[in-house]
Amino acid sequence: MSLYRKDFFGLRDLTAEDISYILSTAETMKYILNQKNKKAPHLQGKSVIILFYEQSARAKLSYELAAQHLSANVVDMTNSAHTMERESLQDMGQLVDQMGADFIILRHPMAGAPRLLAECVEASVINAGDGYNENPGQSLLDLLTIKERKGGFEGLKVAIVGDLIHSRVSKSNIWGLTKLGAEVCVSGPPTLLLPEIEKFGVEVHYDAREAVNNADVILTTRMRLETHDKTFLPSLDEYKRFFRIDHNLLKYAKKDAIVMHPGPIQRGIEISDGVIDSPQCIINDQIANSVAVRMAMFYILSQMGGGLV
Repeated sequence: MSLYRKDFFGLRDLTAEDISYILSTAETMKYILNQKNKKAPHLQGKSVIILFYEQSARAKLSYELAAQHLSANVVDMTNSAHTMERESLQDMGQLVDQMGADFIILRHPMAGAPRLLAECVEASVINAGDGYNENPGQSLLDLLTIKERKGGFEGLKVAIVGDLIHSRVSKSNIWGLTKLGAEVCVSGPPTLLLPEIEKFGVEVHYDAREAVNNADVILTTRMRLETHDKTFLPSLDEYKRFFRIDHNLLKYAKKDAIVMHPGPIQRGIEISDGVIDSPQCIINDQIANSVAVRMAMFYILSQMGGGLV
């Protein structure tokens, strides 16, 4: 299988069969998590290094728990990464590698950083988010949640609404969903949509009502308020008026449509309070799947000395 390579960079280079195999493995890991003893021996004696150059408490915790449930030794070097910023990523990676690391979990503000690191270390590198490129772990837990709720992907209509320029998980989700047979529509302010995004195999709508019309799944992005200025977004109120997921917008979707968000959610901005607190919003399901997905990533990477491309 093309799955068996050293590192895991993203969904763009995976096949539909690869992604399905990861999801089925994650379902097996959920079985382990439902036992009283949540320990499995698959990473016994292995070392996992957490190296986050960007803060994300949720993602870091899920990787730590996943590794611990598989009996690995976990070392969080996030603080060291911040205090050693003058040291190059390659030097930092080689330092960790020479200490016997088996896995390096990297989150970095530069797109392509995991590939750069993987070229100079023997450890398996897992991309936990690189710049505005991809966030495969978050995408896979989204896909697992959709699969559980909808039973599959063929024939599903999925709307992705919001800021697609700065949302790396949206890019991963587009790659994954289209390969698995879903119809993907995107919508957002023109300044926050990727240039030539149609080449991703999606339909583009500048009216969110058209994007969510008859949708089975609605994925919204996190607005990075710290990066938005008037170049991208004239007014936050204008964004909320046209692109916030509220009950008025949900009227256009299917009655059993589900609403998802990568977190942490900003109430009233990306999604209205009424929708967040409704049964249609399944953010808790996404969080519940986060550890099982990371366990599956570790497990597959550990098999046969190889891993995911």
